[in-house]
Amino acid sequence: MILHIASDNTKHIIYPFIKFVNQYFDNKEHFFILCSKNKDTQRFKNAITKDIFTQTDFFIQQMKKADKIILHGFWYDKIFEIYQNNPIFFEKTFWYAWGSEYYYSKGDIHKWFIKNIKHIIHFMKEEFLYIKNRYDTNAKFYEYLIYDLHTYAWNVSLKKKKKQKIIQVGNSSDPSNNHLEVFFKLNKFKNIKLFCPLVYGDKYYKRYITIKGRKLFKSNIFIMEKNVTLEQYIELLNDVEIAFFNHRRQQSLGNITSLLIMGKKVYINNKITTWKFFQRKGIKIFNINSQIDLKPLNKWSVSRNKNILKRLFSKERIKNDLAQLFNCSLKGKK
Repeated sequence: MILHIASDNTKHIIYPFIKFVNQYFDNKEHFFILCSKNKDTQRFKNAITKDIFTQTDFFIQQMKKADKIILHGFWYDKIFEIYQNNPIFFEKTFWYAWGSEYYYSKGDIHKWFIKNIKHIIHFMKEEFLYIKNRYDTNAKFYEYLIYDLHTYAWNVSLKKKKKQKIIQVGNSSDPSNNHLEVFFKLNKFKNIKLFCPLVYGDKYYKRYITIKGRKLFKSNIFIMEKNVTLEQYIELLNDVEIAFFNHRRQQSLGNITSLLIMGKKVYINNKITTWKFFQRKGIKIFNINSQIDLKPLNKWSVSRNKNILKRLFSKERIKNDLAQLFNCSLKGKK
């Protein structure tokens, strides 16, 4: 049995993943524990919510039974305690590295945990190298794409450009989006409307950015506050012509890749691993730290980006990578 441990708060990513696994693989071979205060809710036939703090024994019991454990990020310090008391679990644990859990270290036990992980999954080698250098880990690397967050974008019909340019700023109400810096860059442009998804993150920062955005752009800003399905969200992205992601680290990859697939112009920070990844793959992307313009991406760049992205972010690749992950021996590969 392959045990997956994830946070129920990441339902926008983990629920589609569970559906994908159940559709293309044997669901009897996979069991999902979704960490949540809402205990014992059956999300799917093979997925249940559990409180990692008060139902720790259930986690340990399932981890002992599992042939392989896949951590979809790690969001709670309690997981460190479980591994401290059961270090043998490291041998069969595969960690899909999300971002915040290794960019923001929480002390010695956090560093110890990452250093002792034996298997790390990510589709960007640059992220693995960041983890390896920062935490001095000897973990083996699996360059796999496992989440089907990008392929929906291939199915949309591109819309005609609107008279008013739709500009996306950020992907959440996490302060790491640095919205204000982008607002000040864009405030000089006319005939634009901003799209700001602020569904999840910091509620105080969300209120602050909403007030500042409406003060600067009046009615020409749409603050997205309610969760929607992935398909609905992709339709909203399809209205966007240009997007700005002002993160200081790898973040918002689902948004960025979906927008690029749909032929949009995207600005990101040129000092992060995401920039290095896209540059290495030959994808046309723009530096948010340089002078900006609101010209759309030219047709040649749109076509070139799509051709490259078809190889990198296809449903077939996800199926193949998951099959390799599920079937690989615990020796793995470097």
